[in-house]
Amino acid sequence: MPIVGNGRMKQGYNFEKVCVLVCDDSRHIRSLVKNCLLSFGVKTVVEASDANEAFARIKETTPDLIITDWNMPPTCGLELVRRIRLDENSPDPYVPVIMLTGHTELERVRRARDNGVSSFLAKPMSAEALYKRIVNLIEDQRPFVRAGNFFGPDRRFNEGAPFGGTERRNVAAATPAATATAA
Repeated sequence: MPIVGNGRMKQGYNFEKVCVLVCDDSRHIRSLVKNCLLSFGVKTVVEASDANEAFARIKETTPDLIITDWNMPPTCGLELVRRIRLDENSPDPYVPVIMLTGHTELERVRRARDNGVSSFLAKPMSAEALYKRIVNLIEDQRPFVRAGNFFGPDRRFNEGAPFGGTERRNVAAATPAATATAA
Protein backbone atom coordinates (compact mmCIF):
# COMPACT_ATOMS: atom_id res chain seq x y z
CA MET A 1 0.00 0.00 0.00
CA PRO A 2 1.32 3.49 -0.66
CA ILE A 3 2.79 5.61 2.07
CA VAL A 4 0.46 8.40 3.12
CA GLY A 5 1.30 11.79 4.61
CA ASN A 6 2.04 10.54 8.13
CA GLY A 7 4.44 7.86 6.82
CA ARG A 8 2.08 4.98 7.68
CA MET A 9 0.86 2.42 5.20
CA LYS A 10 -2.70 2.94 4.03
CA GLN A 11 -4.92 -0.12 4.33
CA GLY A 12 -7.12 -0.95 1.37
CA TYR A 13 -7.66 -3.83 -1.00
CA ASN A 14 -6.44 -7.38 -0.45
CA PHE A 15 -4.26 -8.24 -3.44
CA GLU A 16 -2.98 -11.60 -2.16
CA LYS A 17 -4.74 -13.63 -4.87
CA VAL A 18 -4.00 -11.19 -7.69
CA CYS A 19 -1.54 -12.18 -10.42
CA VAL A 20 0.24 -9.30 -12.18
CA LEU A 21 2.38 -9.54 -15.31
CA VAL A 22 5.11 -6.88 -15.52
CA CYS A 23 6.61 -6.44 -18.98
CA ASP A 24 9.60 -4.15 -19.44
CA ASP A 25 12.93 -4.61 -21.17
CA SER A 26 14.69 -3.05 -18.17
CA ARG A 27 15.36 -5.53 -15.37
CA HIS A 28 15.68 -2.56 -13.00
CA ILE A 29 12.18 -1.25 -13.85
CA ARG A 30 10.68 -4.74 -13.57
CA SER A 31 12.26 -5.10 -10.14
CA LEU A 32 11.03 -1.67 -9.03
CA VAL A 33 7.45 -2.37 -10.15
CA LYS A 34 7.55 -5.87 -8.66
CA ASN A 35 8.70 -4.53 -5.29
CA CYS A 36 5.88 -1.98 -5.31
CA LEU A 37 3.36 -4.70 -6.10
CA LEU A 38 4.74 -6.94 -3.35
CA SER A 39 4.42 -4.03 -0.90
CA PHE A 40 0.74 -3.73 -1.91
CA GLY A 41 0.25 -7.38 -0.96
CA VAL A 42 0.42 -8.96 -4.42
CA LYS A 43 1.87 -12.46 -4.02
CA THR A 44 2.24 -13.47 -7.68
CA VAL A 45 4.24 -11.24 -10.04
CA VAL A 46 5.24 -12.69 -13.41
CA GLU A 47 7.95 -10.94 -15.40
CA ALA A 48 8.64 -10.64 -19.13
CA SER A 49 11.32 -8.64 -20.95
CA ASP A 50 9.50 -8.16 -24.27
CA ALA A 51 6.04 -8.34 -25.82
CA ASN A 52 6.48 -11.82 -27.31
CA GLU A 53 7.58 -13.29 -23.98
CA ALA A 54 4.72 -11.44 -22.26
CA PHE A 55 2.10 -12.92 -24.61
CA ALA A 56 3.47 -16.41 -23.91
CA ARG A 57 3.32 -15.73 -20.14
CA ILE A 58 -0.27 -14.48 -20.49
CA LYS A 59 -1.24 -17.83 -21.99
CA GLU A 60 0.51 -19.69 -19.14
CA THR A 61 -0.70 -17.64 -16.17
CA THR A 62 -3.78 -15.61 -17.21
CA PRO A 63 -2.86 -12.52 -15.13
CA ASP A 64 -5.44 -10.26 -13.49
CA LEU A 65 -3.47 -7.13 -14.47
CA ILE A 66 -0.73 -6.34 -16.97
CA ILE A 67 1.75 -3.50 -16.59
CA THR A 68 3.79 -2.94 -19.75
CA ASP A 69 6.38 -0.56 -21.10
CA TRP A 70 5.97 1.03 -24.55
CA ASN A 71 9.47 0.59 -26.04
CA MET A 72 10.70 -3.01 -25.89
CA PRO A 73 12.46 -4.16 -29.03
CA PRO A 74 11.76 -6.12 -31.12
CA THR A 75 8.01 -5.59 -30.50
CA CYS A 76 6.54 -2.65 -28.60
CA GLY A 77 4.08 -2.68 -25.72
CA LEU A 78 1.41 -1.21 -27.96
CA GLU A 79 1.61 -4.31 -30.16
CA LEU A 80 1.26 -6.44 -27.04
CA VAL A 81 -1.93 -4.60 -26.13
CA ARG A 82 -3.29 -5.08 -29.67
CA ARG A 83 -2.59 -8.83 -29.42
CA ILE A 84 -4.22 -9.06 -26.00
CA ARG A 85 -7.33 -7.27 -27.23
CA LEU A 86 -7.69 -8.61 -30.79
CA ASP A 87 -5.85 -11.95 -31.16
CA GLU A 88 -8.27 -14.88 -31.29
CA ASN A 89 -5.76 -16.86 -29.17
CA SER A 90 -5.73 -14.29 -26.38
CA PRO A 91 -6.87 -15.99 -23.17
CA ASP A 92 -8.36 -12.78 -21.72
CA PRO A 93 -8.94 -9.79 -24.01
CA TYR A 94 -10.62 -7.98 -21.08
CA VAL A 95 -7.58 -7.96 -18.77
CA PRO A 96 -6.74 -4.43 -17.53
CA VAL A 97 -3.49 -3.05 -18.98
CA ILE A 98 -1.48 -0.18 -17.55
CA MET A 99 1.01 1.38 -19.98
CA LEU A 100 4.05 2.48 -17.95
CA THR A 101 6.37 4.62 -20.06
CA GLY A 102 8.65 7.61 -20.13
CA HIS A 103 7.08 8.71 -23.42
CA THR A 104 4.14 10.82 -22.28
CA GLU A 105 3.49 12.99 -25.29
CA LEU A 106 -0.24 13.57 -25.83
CA GLU A 107 -0.14 11.74 -29.16
CA ARG A 108 1.28 8.63 -27.48
CA VAL A 109 -1.33 8.75 -24.73
CA ARG A 110 -4.02 8.93 -27.41
CA ARG A 111 -2.48 6.03 -29.35
CA ALA A 112 -2.33 3.93 -26.20
CA ARG A 113 -5.97 4.72 -25.41
CA ASP A 114 -7.02 4.04 -29.00
CA ASN A 115 -5.35 0.62 -28.90
CA GLY A 116 -7.07 -0.59 -25.75
CA VAL A 117 -4.83 0.49 -22.87
CA SER A 118 -6.84 0.74 -19.65
CA SER A 119 -4.62 3.29 -17.91
CA PHE A 120 -1.44 5.26 -18.58
CA LEU A 121 1.33 5.93 -16.05
CA ALA A 122 4.46 8.03 -16.61
CA LYS A 123 7.98 7.02 -15.64
CA PRO A 124 9.46 7.71 -13.23
CA MET A 125 6.54 6.50 -11.18
CA SER A 126 5.96 6.39 -7.46
CA ALA A 127 4.45 3.50 -5.53
CA GLU A 128 1.55 5.76 -4.62
CA ALA A 129 0.85 6.65 -8.27
CA LEU A 130 0.90 2.96 -9.24
CA TYR A 131 -1.40 2.05 -6.36
CA LYS A 132 -3.84 4.82 -7.33
CA ARG A 133 -3.94 3.56 -10.94
CA ILE A 134 -4.69 0.03 -9.77
CA VAL A 135 -7.41 1.20 -7.37
CA ASN A 136 -8.90 3.35 -10.13
CA LEU A 137 -9.12 0.30 -12.39
CA ILE A 138 -10.99 -1.54 -9.64
CA GLU A 139 -13.33 1.27 -8.65
CA ASP A 140 -14.00 2.80 -12.07
CA GLN A 141 -14.40 -0.19 -14.36
CA ARG A 142 -15.32 0.88 -17.87
CA PRO A 143 -17.36 -1.31 -20.19
CA PHE A 144 -15.55 -2.81 -23.16
CA VAL A 145 -16.65 -1.80 -26.62
CA ARG A 146 -15.98 -3.01 -30.13
CA ALA A 147 -15.95 -0.36 -32.85
CA GLY A 148 -14.29 -1.11 -36.18
CA ASN A 149 -10.77 -2.35 -35.42
CA PHE A 150 -10.96 -1.22 -31.78
CA PHE A 151 -11.71 -3.48 -28.84
CA GLY A 152 -11.04 -2.28 -25.34
CA PRO A 153 -12.26 -0.14 -22.47
CA ASP A 154 -14.71 2.58 -23.45
CA ARG A 155 -12.49 5.51 -24.46
CA ARG A 156 -15.01 8.19 -23.58
CA PHE A 157 -14.16 10.16 -20.46
CA ASN A 158 -15.98 13.01 -18.84
CA GLU A 159 -13.49 15.79 -19.47
CA GLY A 160 -15.20 18.41 -17.30
CA ALA A 161 -15.62 18.61 -13.57
CA PRO A 162 -17.23 15.52 -12.06
CA PHE A 163 -21.00 15.55 -11.78
CA GLY A 164 -21.82 17.55 -8.69
CA GLY A 165 -18.57 19.52 -9.01
CA THR A 166 -18.25 23.30 -9.07
CA GLU A 167 -19.06 23.49 -12.78
CA ARG A 168 -22.30 21.53 -12.43
CA ARG A 169 -25.20 23.23 -14.14
CA ASN A 170 -27.25 25.28 -11.75
CA VAL A 171 -30.89 24.23 -12.12
CA ALA A 172 -32.12 27.36 -10.32
CA ALA A 173 -30.33 29.56 -12.84
CA ALA A 174 -32.29 27.92 -15.64
CA THR A 175 -35.72 28.93 -14.30
CA PRO A 176 -37.89 31.18 -16.49
CA ALA A 177 -37.40 34.15 -14.12
CA ALA A 178 -33.62 33.91 -14.35
CA THR A 179 -33.80 33.55 -18.12
CA ALA A 180 -36.08 36.59 -18.44
CA THR A 181 -33.75 38.84 -16.44
CA ALA A 182 -30.77 37.67 -18.47
CA ALA A 183 -32.50 38.69 -21.71
